[in-house]
Amino acid sequence: MNQTYRHSQILQLIQERNFVSIDELVEHFKVTPQTIRRDLNTLAKTNAITRHHGGACLGLSTVNTEYSKRKVTNQQAKNNIAKKLVQLIPDNSSLFINIGTTTEAVAQALLHHKNLKVVTNNIHVASILSENESCSIIVAGGEVRNNDGGIIGESTVEFIDQFQMDFGIIGISGIDDNGSLLDYDYREVKVSRSIIRNSRQVLLAADQTKFGRNAMIRLGNINEAHHFFTDFDPSKNIKTLLETNGVQLHKT
Repeated sequence: MNQTYRHSQILQLIQERNFVSIDELVEHFKVTPQTIRRDLNTLAKTNAITRHHGGACLGLSTVNTEYSKRKVTNQQAKNNIAKKLVQLIPDNSSLFINIGTTTEAVAQALLHHKNLKVVTNNIHVASILSENESCSIIVAGGEVRNNDGGIIGESTVEFIDQFQMDFGIIGISGIDDNGSLLDYDYREVKVSRSIIRNSRQVLLAADQTKFGRNAMIRLGNINEAHHFFTDFDPSKNIKTLLETNGVQLHKT
């Protein structure tokens, strides 16, 4: 059993039982306690779970992981997702890009595209794409969130609502097994909702650390996307949702 699959199963067990002990996980997976401790420490770094003495429970739903930690977590997987996603975007396209370290990887992967028109509420995305001389970048107005350079607020929503773009590229903090897309800041969620409404095609990007992650604000459902890009094999429930709603799965 590989580590990625084991992590997803650990998250599922914690969701079912609220708390699992290291001993229970050792018995369930037939691995050493040291292996389980490493697994739990890795999951705790993404805020998917909270470590306790002897076990773990679901992560806090009110507090996101620090931006500096999110920036380096599973970065190669995010880069791979980004490279696959941008293959779907032709030159001369218009697109929204929202807040997130995965969408920042997408911006980096777009540097060789030509004549893009980009509207973003992510200062880091704007900075990255400014290196592409043929790219026109419009930064949404609003309140700048100090911890990650995200731009949020009612004025940001009003600004986004002025546009109708070819693509909306959406990153997300968590995906529940019922398909709910979850985040931590209701102001950020309102902006992302506006991006979804005003995009002809919605491209959702999420690496494996987002599955089962416990955030308190519901943004929408995975069935609202047209394409879903990930490095992880989703659960049966998620796959059924994708297939039933015609959402194309792209796995790196």
